[in-house]
Amino acid sequence: MSPEATEDDALYQAALEEIDDCQSQIDSLNEQASEEILAVEVRFNTLRKPHYSKRAEIIAKVPRFWITAFMNHPQLSLSIPEDQQHCLQYLQNLLIEEFEDIKNGYKIILKFDPNNPYFENDTLVKEYRLEVSGQPKSVVTPIKWKPGKNILNDNSEKGSRKRKAFENSFFSWFTDSNHSNLDEIADILKDEIWPNPLQFFMMPEALSEEGDDDGDVDDEEDEDDEEGGEVDEGDSNYDTD
Repeated sequence: MSPEATEDDALYQAALEEIDDCQSQIDSLNEQASEEILAVEVRFNTLRKPHYSKRAEIIAKVPRFWITAFMNHPQLSLSIPEDQQHCLQYLQNLLIEEFEDIKNGYKIILKFDPNNPYFENDTLVKEYRLEVSGQPKSVVTPIKWKPGKNILNDNSEKGSRKRKAFENSFFSWFTDSNHSNLDEIADILKDEIWPNPLQFFMMPEALSEEGDDDGDVDDEEDEDDEEGGEVDEGDSNYDTD
């Protein structure tokens, strides 16, 4: 090997080591930023709590608030078959509680009308947490179904469309203690619906208002045409014989 090739290899290796050193410093700063961001999030979670509590009290007075918000979400609605829609009409409140160390997990709390005809529970909780080993784990409240009301009993033929919908349903997600693809429902509840459920509750009305606005514009254009009067044939660009 020529001396020039040896020198080039040494320069190449030195450059890689310098890049690696820079990257280590960047990674260290990224870790520091993550810790500080988490600290800020914890502080603001504390500030948000009284507002969440007040919101929950008001929402409990609005009939069918949560099932309406759920069914207006384009993805979540696909996981709520008709029989589960009836059950979720009795859902009075959804709450998300993050652990004090938010890196370790959170709880999804579902509060139902105590007189609901489906189960004896008035509160169902699904908890997501990290084990000491770093592996995710979920713990769920066992549902105490009333006689003949277990909507998870499904005798459809395996592989059928109805069976597939059942296996990917809201209550199938809730009762599943494995960390599975159904946990997309948890992500939707925590990250999309919980921060601002009103936007989903109001969604059809908002869309309707947008449609009405478009109609108003069309009406105004029609009115402008009418106010302009008839077009003088003499002004027409078309020749008539």
